[in-house]
Amino acid sequence: MWFFKPTIEEINQMSRNTMVEHLGITIIAIGDDYLEARMPVDKRTHQPMGLLHGGASVVLAETLGSFGAYLCVNPQEKACVGLEINANHIRSVRTGFVIGRATPKHLGKTTQVWEIIVSTEDGKPVCLSRLTVQVLDIQKEAR
Repeated sequence: MWFFKPTIEEINQMSRNTMVEHLGITIIAIGDDYLEARMPVDKRTHQPMGLLHGGASVVLAETLGSFGAYLCVNPQEKACVGLEINANHIRSVRTGFVIGRATPKHLGKTTQVWEIIVSTEDGKPVCLSRLTVQVLDIQKEAR
């Protein structure tokens, strides 16, 4: 499925100096057909009531789906950009970590659809999300 499969260290290096790094999101696994990441539930990801902010769950979901999409194309020829993301927030979390797992549901030539499930460390679902990305041709330089 993957066009290329970097190490976990290499993929986390790509997040330096971004919102992903700021929120403490780290990729923890790249399987044959999934990506997983972990995000802390702390002052960076809380909403004012001390709960995990729904937007932080969506950032985790989009991060995983976007990385997954990127790894499925030749980055010299294609770019993946988000078209739509949705999220259903199921459970609140106050502390610890959440784990996101992204799996592809459609890997087409022009679109990809990724399902991302965000869960507590003990596997209880927190957020169910779906990300649709468009696969674009990178423009060749004019000769």
